[in-house]
Amino acid sequence: MYKLIIGVLILSLTSCVTLDVYEKNHLFPTQTWNSTDSLNFSFDVIDTSSYYNFYFVLRHQEKYPFKNIWIELIVNDPDTTTTIKREFTLADNNKWLGSTIDDITDHRLIFNPQPIRLKKGNYNFNVRQIMRVDPLPYIMSAGIRVQKVSR
Repeated sequence: MYKLIIGVLILSLTSCVTLDVYEKNHLFPTQTWNSTDSLNFSFDVIDTSSYYNFYFVLRHQEKYPFKNIWIELIVNDPDTTTTIKREFTLADNNKWLGSTIDDITDHRLIFNPQPIRLKKGNYNFNVRQIMRVDPLPYIMSAGIRVQKVSR
């Protein structure tokens, strides 16, 4: 019985493994993000049989004055260009939803609701904030993270 329980635990832990494939962040030295500051990232896909998740990565100070952030993501894949405008909730009931240490909060916010397959080739990401307040204060860094999801 003990071996069966151990076997089930091992199987459940290895059934859906994520592997970091790519992560790049842009640091804002003045801790402000202007709407004209487009962040550009490039990523090559070789493995077309795997599924991937895309994340928007954000680091801000506790003084960030909003519970959300609006982002525009432009993805140029080998065949098409796709523009996604998305609101991300950062706080709920005055509590940050990300990981907070001291007065700094990190968020990894998923763009795609389900893991997706990608075509082979180069992917270019262009990210910018599209909030009404410009520049956006207390932003320390922002970026993109791509994870391969094993099923």
